[in-house]
Amino acid sequence: MLATLGLDATAEAVYRAMLAYPQDGVRALVDRLGQPEDAVRRSLDTLSELALVRPSYEREGQLRAVSPEVGMELLMARQQAELAAQQLRIEASRAAATQLIAEFADLTPSVASPGVEQLLGLDAIRDRISGLAREVRSELMTFAPGGGHRPESLEASKPNDQALLGRGVRMRSLFLDSVRNSQCTVAYAAWLGDLGGEVRTAPELPTRLIIFDRSTAVIPVSSDDSAAGAVVLTGHGTLTALCALFDNVWSGARPLGTAEIPRDEGGLSAQETTVIRLLAQGLTDEAISKRLAVSPRTARRLANDLMDRLNARSRFEFGVRAVQRGWLPHTE
Repeated sequence: MLATLGLDATAEAVYRAMLAYPQDGVRALVDRLGQPEDAVRRSLDTLSELALVRPSYEREGQLRAVSPEVGMELLMARQQAELAAQQLRIEASRAAATQLIAEFADLTPSVASPGVEQLLGLDAIRDRISGLAREVRSELMTFAPGGGHRPESLEASKPNDQALLGRGVRMRSLFLDSVRNSQCTVAYAAWLGDLGGEVRTAPELPTRLIIFDRSTAVIPVSSDDSAAGAVVLTGHGTLTALCALFDNVWSGARPLGTAEIPRDEGGLSAQETTVIRLLAQGLTDEAISKRLAVSPRTARRLANDLMDRLNARSRFEFGVRAVQRGWLPHTE
């Protein structure tokens, strides 16, 4: 009966028995249901994970079933959380852009495609980017994921940056929020701003990306190893999509010079909202840390802080409560 809500027949039988006979312990449930003890205990683990049973306040070490009103609300909210996560995966424009990029990543050097140029190796990539930078006339847009940049790499980029800004090129660079903890990166952003460059940060970036004059884009083939290879894209449709992606992320990002962290109506920062979405998608602390360019310890702290704010004892319960709080969207 409750299978559609994620409860198998044995777990449902155990839950019903606990409601009808709240004084029963594990042995009494085994005898009453005629089920093996290990099956009953597995069902109790499932019910506990779903927050359908809780420790008894009167009998230490014993579990008690929550009321059907609360229990059914939790089960339905769980499905809402799962549907919300699926909706995010399907509808997110970043996921669509990532899919677009993945299609180009599958290309091999032997395959010719209009509007696609393949670069193999770091030397070829840097030479091509340098050439495009010399030819750029009006605008340069950059996604720069990863943590704080090394001081030597920032210093090495300054002459080219200064030359571009001196020619009147509009430079817009997007970093991850985590670079705010990098003193040298913040100093570089201030230097760039004094020359007319614009730097903002976002909690998450879909890939490394450089767009020249809205007509040419360079994207690494692999997000894990940007030096292995890259593609140069010039197709009109592709560039339209990539420019729209950049403008969308840019509009929601905040200037690196601002110290105050803006929060939404629910009291969440952009980084916390991103963590909630990634948790809903089932990502681990390690995977979240890579997406945000923070340490696994920081990712774990962010997740635990959010769980504490909702008094959630498990990540599943957190997902349910996040839907109820409005941190994740409801679905019909």
